[in-house]
Amino acid sequence: MLSKIFWRLVEPDLLLLGLVLIGLVLATTRRWARSGIRIAATGALLLLAVAFLPVDEWLITPLENRFPAPRTLPEHVDGIVVLGGALDPERSAAHGIPSLNAEAERMTSFVKLAGAYPTAKLVFTGGSASIFGDHLPEAEAAKTLFSDLGLDPSHIIFERDSRNTYENAILSKPLAAPKPGETWILVTSAFHMPRAVGIFRQAGWPVVAWPVAYKTGHGYDPSLAGHLKNVDLALHEWSGLIAYRLLGRTDALFPGP
Repeated sequence: MLSKIFWRLVEPDLLLLGLVLIGLVLATTRRWARSGIRIAATGALLLLAVAFLPVDEWLITPLENRFPAPRTLPEHVDGIVVLGGALDPERSAAHGIPSLNAEAERMTSFVKLAGAYPTAKLVFTGGSASIFGDHLPEAEAAKTLFSDLGLDPSHIIFERDSRNTYENAILSKPLAAPKPGETWILVTSAFHMPRAVGIFRQAGWPVVAWPVAYKTGHGYDPSLAGHLKNVDLALHEWSGLIAYRLLGRTDALFPGP
């Protein structure tokens, strides 16, 4: 909970906009006018840099390229685990249909792999990432989505209590009961794969990375909001890699193949 609250307070988009606003307020005072103009100008220049330079791609590309996408399917797979984060449980409940976000490929790739390996164990791990309140676990919305996509939910192990990636691994491992020497595929977004693999390895659960939902590789996006969102995403992931390594939750600072 503390980590989520802290990040909400220091998200880059809020900090940059805050610099501009604070600077403008100070600029209206006699004592701090010059400092206010400098602060506002700094915030505005940083926003322009994010808008017109590929800052987000510079930050995300090393994360996404750390684990290359497999070119061929493994001959044998004992289990497949997919991390939550692709569904909005509250919106799904409000409208009565599964509501997907930009990480939707996590779910569609999981269904594809489940069809390719009919004897493999299937695991979905995802509870509620909400900071306050008792919200619907993502696993509940996932059951409906998989059923709609033709996958029998009774053949899937659902872990519904995790609130972050560390708990994804720790809480789903006893349910999946992976054995030494087994081949398990981990499905999550490409930018998130280094931290996720490091956590699973540290938990004693070796996995084959199956990265999806890439953010890079498209043409120029003129939307400042889109660039800011990706910068937030990338810096959150880099911060998470550092924090999780300091806490001993990953096996390396920047886990790789």
